[in-house]
Amino acid sequence: MISLTDLELRDWLRLARTQNVGPVTFAALIARFGSAAAALDAVPRLAQRGGGTALRIPSASDAEREIEALRTLGGRFVASCESEFPSGLAALDSPPPILAVIGRVDLLAREMIAIVGARNASALGRKFATRLAADLGEAGLVVSSGMARGIDAAAHEAALQTGTCAVMAGGVDVTYPAENEALYERLRREGVVVSEMQMGQSPQARHFPRRNRIISGLSRGVVVVEAAENSGSLITASYALEQGREVFAVPGSPLDPRARGANRLIREGATLIESAEDVLGALRSILGHAFREPPPSAPTNGPSPDESHTERLRQQLLELLGPSPVELDELVRQTRAAVPLVLETLLELQLAGRVERHPGNRISLLY
Repeated sequence: MISLTDLELRDWLRLARTQNVGPVTFAALIARFGSAAAALDAVPRLAQRGGGTALRIPSASDAEREIEALRTLGGRFVASCESEFPSGLAALDSPPPILAVIGRVDLLAREMIAIVGARNASALGRKFATRLAADLGEAGLVVSSGMARGIDAAAHEAALQTGTCAVMAGGVDVTYPAENEALYERLRREGVVVSEMQMGQSPQARHFPRRNRIISGLSRGVVVVEAAENSGSLITASYALEQGREVFAVPGSPLDPRARGANRLIREGATLIESAEDVLGALRSILGHAFREPPPSAPTNGPSPDESHTERLRQQLLELLGPSPVELDELVRQTRAAVPLVLETLLELQLAGRVERHPGNRISLLY
């Protein structure tokens, strides 16, 4: 882990904010070119080779304005390669490239537990979330959640004194929902607020799964207190399973639709809990141990292949891909091309907005 210079941070932010560059593509670009500056130079050429048009790349002044706007609020950016970046997120398959952070950065270095649940939570659900968050906080865990109304808000409020982290679906400077403005101000002063989204960005539906991925990634486990079927809390639990985190659920009445999601998680193998001690008992063996780190990626610079060969491979890949993600190994096997060449061609197609990379080295076609 390193600390970026001001210029390196600016370039890191510019690359993270570039059109068609998400966490997976960002990681591929850094692995391919070794630095954000070199990747920024190469991105227009790669997108053009992939059949795309000119990408929107923030200017240096755009990035500097965003950095200064966050600094004015008392916050700063932390890049995924820096020592203060949360270790849980750093261990993800393609972590968020950069986080905007306001508040107590030191909380990001501590062990976390996520508590999530229904926005229209019951009185008993809120009471349980409050007690659970307070007890887990007293035991030394930082409570992470999404600052939504209901269970999220109850958990944050109960853990303010011991440490809590709010992950925002919009910009770190945008209070959402508006009714939680007082809670947001307290979190800025007493806890920590983080987001991977651009400053000033209003939350949109597609942002919430990305926020949920960060909530679970920060944490050793996710506790679902109340959740209806197909709720965002179940998406957070699903991410937790993908990331190798523990999933806990609080049982509820089968007559209450707010309990159906949590009850289903229990049927599918989540740990049933009734107290903080149930959570702590399941986590004791892993607390204090490092998260599984991904293998380091080395830059893969090399001579450019013949363009006619690359074009044939590009068409092969587009024919093989569809809306359902396909594993990279399968694409390599069917194209019979060298892995570096397949990766380079896929990177071009990603930047052109024609394919999407998913965690786990899976790729799908965008229509």
